[in-house]
Amino acid sequence: MTSPKYHSFDKSEKLKNVSYDIRGGVSAEAERMELDGHSILKLNTGNPAVFGFEAPDVIMRDMIASLPTSQGYSTSKGIISARRAIVTRYELEDFPAFDVDDIYLGNGVSELISMTTQALLNEGDEILIPMPDYPLWTAATTLAGGTAVHYLCDEENEWNPSIEDIKAKVSEKTKAIVVINPNNPTGAVYSCEVLQQIVDVAREHNLLILADEIYDRILYDGAKHISIASLAPDLLTFTFNGLSKAYRVAGYRAGWMVITGPRERARGLIDGLDLLAGTRLCPNVPAQHAIQVALGGHQSIYELTGAEGRLLKQRNVAYEKLNSIPGVSVTKAMGAMYCFPRLDPEVYEIHDDAQLMMDILKSQKILLVQGTGFNWPAPDHFRVVTLPWASQLSNAIERLGNFLASYRQ
Repeated sequence: MTSPKYHSFDKSEKLKNVSYDIRGGVSAEAERMELDGHSILKLNTGNPAVFGFEAPDVIMRDMIASLPTSQGYSTSKGIISARRAIVTRYELEDFPAFDVDDIYLGNGVSELISMTTQALLNEGDEILIPMPDYPLWTAATTLAGGTAVHYLCDEENEWNPSIEDIKAKVSEKTKAIVVINPNNPTGAVYSCEVLQQIVDVAREHNLLILADEIYDRILYDGAKHISIASLAPDLLTFTFNGLSKAYRVAGYRAGWMVITGPRERARGLIDGLDLLAGTRLCPNVPAQHAIQVALGGHQSIYELTGAEGRLLKQRNVAYEKLNSIPGVSVTKAMGAMYCFPRLDPEVYEIHDDAQLMMDILKSQKILLVQGTGFNWPAPDHFRVVTLPWASQLSNAIERLGNFLASYRQ
């Protein structure tokens, strides 16, 4: 009797060039080390809850009270009360007019990013994405058959986008430009002037603007966030936001996308979004009930980012301690919960920054993400999450400095 022939199963071709190093090989090794009993300081993801940032009680109470009526599907775009609260939230700002039908709720912004790229892109279409980037944008673009074209954010100019580089990289295949503001991973907050220049390029080339603004209420030192949609009422703009960061409920997976601008010029794209929203049936229903109370209630995030706020103190510690390490420099983050330090190549001859992160993990039990994981072209940066308590963060950076002092790759 002959033995049966078995297929070997490989991942699909469409995944060959897709990566997400925030949850990549170094993170997997950290999980294995935890199973062996090691305590790992996880500075790879912006996950507020694990560092003691608890959700406001009123959000949890409303979710719990709504559980009995959350057992069935909602409409594919989400419940009306949550979408109405989002309309009201933006009505209080200088934002183009829109209605509840222009809002899609999602299982976090990540799901809505994937829906957008799937609905928008044909094979070979291009999206302009910042470099460094939040890598889901590049991954989702690639998975949808598109090409991610990375425009430079200039470290020597406080990580502001290079408008000249954006202009140089627009082509006939460019469909959209992604703007992450406040920025992940650099913490930059863009001025009205910079945003206006991006709008001018988008207007000239008829580009869709994809505005990732999940950190819009995490601001330091008087920094002001300006929604790019407010500068482009004549342009189709998708604005992405949610509860995971400012409201400290990352695991609830409650995000939204708002469409503004000339919807009549995007009927096919919107039909595609409606189709994809329907195929997932609906967003997480219990989490949708957190949106109305979160947006309408006390905004406790401002106490955390203000003069005596915990997030501000941690930002300051990260900035001061990292800059005190010989051969390390970092631009002060004005928003978000990250910074993106640089390793001077004259001091640290790093050829493989992923291996550096692995070595730090094994030696110091600190989990970080290498700069190339954010599509930065050289192995000379890494991202630090600034969520741990100031004393914990200070200790970790001191250990990191001691490690780098003797590190040779």
